[in-house]
Amino acid sequence: MKPNLGFLVFLVLISSTLSAIAQTDLGGSVVMGFDDPSIQYASNVLKDPISELQRKLDRGEVKLRFDKDRGYLPSVLELLNVPVSSQALVFSKTSSQLQRITPQTPRAIYFNDQVYVGFVVDGDVVEASAVDPEKGAIFYTLDQSRKTTPRFVRRDECLQCHASPKTLGVPGHMVRSVYTATDGYPIFQAGGFVTDHRSPMKERWGGWYVTGTHGADLHMGNVFLRGDNPDNLDLKGGANVTDLASRFDTDRYLSPHSDIVALMALEHQTRMHNLITRVSYEARTAMEQQVSMNRALKRPDSEWSGSTRRRVYGPSEVLLQYMLFRDEAPLIAPVRGTSSFTGEFSMHGPRDRKGRSLRDFDLTRRLLRYPCSYLIYSEAYDALPKEVSEYLNRRLWEVLSGADTGKVYGTLTTAERRDIAEILRDTKPAFAAYWDSKTPPRAR
Repeated sequence: MKPNLGFLVFLVLISSTLSAIAQTDLGGSVVMGFDDPSIQYASNVLKDPISELQRKLDRGEVKLRFDKDRGYLPSVLELLNVPVSSQALVFSKTSSQLQRITPQTPRAIYFNDQVYVGFVVDGDVVEASAVDPEKGAIFYTLDQSRKTTPRFVRRDECLQCHASPKTLGVPGHMVRSVYTATDGYPIFQAGGFVTDHRSPMKERWGGWYVTGTHGADLHMGNVFLRGDNPDNLDLKGGANVTDLASRFDTDRYLSPHSDIVALMALEHQTRMHNLITRVSYEARTAMEQQVSMNRALKRPDSEWSGSTRRRVYGPSEVLLQYMLFRDEAPLIAPVRGTSSFTGEFSMHGPRDRKGRSLRDFDLTRRLLRYPCSYLIYSEAYDALPKEVSEYLNRRLWEVLSGADTGKVYGTLTTAERRDIAEILRDTKPAFAAYWDSKTPPRAR
């Protein structure tokens, strides 16, 4: 059969359109095709932490314990190594169990580098999601009724909300900030935001409880909007709250906190996860289409079109910029949380020979002391296609060595570049190999 060259040209046009999006910040992205042979999102071959836990449960290696007050939640957190100190409380009705979410019974979210767990008081299920290194976010529920063999059930219907332009067009997570009425319903006509480390404080945490101090840098948390005029939101009324006991019964939760530092980490990593997934999807589909085109046109397997280069390298550069905290919103006052999250978070992860870690916080001018995402150590980052990994290692070398003198990374000081490079050389073998070779691979 002769190749359908018209169809191949169509693929090129689609690729060019997507690459144009990628060269901005991937905002407004179309939803990627999850059924593509290079993606196979619906496949039951999974490598995320929750699927791995379920296999252990099936083999009888571990057991989920049932708590009379909170069901399986404490045991789930323990088995998935999710810290209680990461608890963040959201009172806006913006999830599937919205009928049970109120300002008096907020939804609790817990997280680590790979897993997100949601709990609602008297809820029917524990909500959970985890990052598969190749597929992105996989969603599950666990029935909160006591069972002999409790089981996590995969819920792809969650993609109705969790695969949209708000998640960069891939299965992912987001932190939404909405103007919220006193009954917990979001007032969408007033507007809202999807927030990350680039967001100014004044746009963050609408519909969330926030505990911690932050000086005069005001946020949208802890308060309600009466009417639909966003200018009427009393930001000062929700500032520097350190105790939530007067607002609802905190004893019904594993922690009385909704730590501001945990919320900041949550915001950073949700978009970082989404970017890793988007870059992975984009590169894999682009390379598969390039292979098909080369075969149809009898070109060498190694030949890339300009469109393929843009689809692979454009999103990869967006990921690099976010990973190095370009455009991070500066803090105008020191931030301090109320729980043990700050100390516990910094204890995990590798340290270099000088004792430095990418998990060390700054919290006076910015989130992290060394502005490079700790998710560079994640399985998802390591599973990025070879073409992306080579590009990112080369670009990291160029930026951190000072070879890249452009304005894009101009906010990184010479000392910061040196510190990040030294940490990565000691803790990230793939980066160290590129750096020490002093002959980083050239882009195609």
